[in-house]
Amino acid sequence: MTGERDFSKHDWARLRAELEQERETTEMLEASVSDLRSTMRELQERLRSVDGEGNEWKTRYETQLELNGQLDRQMSLIHERLEDLRGHPMDRLASIRTYDDMTVETLRRRLKLLTEEKCDRRSELTDCHRRMEQEGKMSSTLEAQRRQYSIRPQGAPESKLRRGRQTSRKAEADSKKGKEREEEDGGVCVKEGGGGATAERREEYNSLRGGREEGALDGSHDGVT
Repeated sequence: MTGERDFSKHDWARLRAELEQERETTEMLEASVSDLRSTMRELQERLRSVDGEGNEWKTRYETQLELNGQLDRQMSLIHERLEDLRGHPMDRLASIRTYDDMTVETLRRRLKLLTEEKCDRRSELTDCHRRMEQEGKMSSTLEAQRRQYSIRPQGAPESKLRRGRQTSRKAEADSKKGKEREEEDGGVCVKEGGGGATAERREEYNSLRGGREEGALDGSHDGVT
């Protein structure tokens, strides 16, 4: 019996230890789950913010892809040219060979033509510089005139507004004066009417008072008789 009790106590202690371990594991799992949920919320918020930024990263990515494509095309063209040059190395000196095959007189005429073309290009260049300077002066003059014209219309409306305000204020003052005159005239009429009413009331009061006095005198005469 004692052995069974000891065994049952041992099992109970083991079960309690396992239960505590399971509880600790459950708490750890719950903490990790809460951390993962918070991380997921943060990632969702970041995704929303990225979507709300007008797809800036997407635009940058597409621009970079387009630039990379252009660079790849340029590199392919350069490689093709290099392959052509490697396959035909004598073509590099083709222009020099043409001059070598020419006679001295032909070279002189060629030099003369190139000199004339150079002079023509220089004259064209000077003409272009002169035109650019003239156009720059004209543009500055036009800009100054435009500023003057843009400033003038602003002054005119202000003067018109001031005149309009003055006229409106004058009209308001005239209307106020007219109202005051009408009120004064009405007050005089009311006063005059009030005076007539009081005079009539006085006459009625005097007539009633006289009638009462006459009645009282008649009563006294009757009593005496």
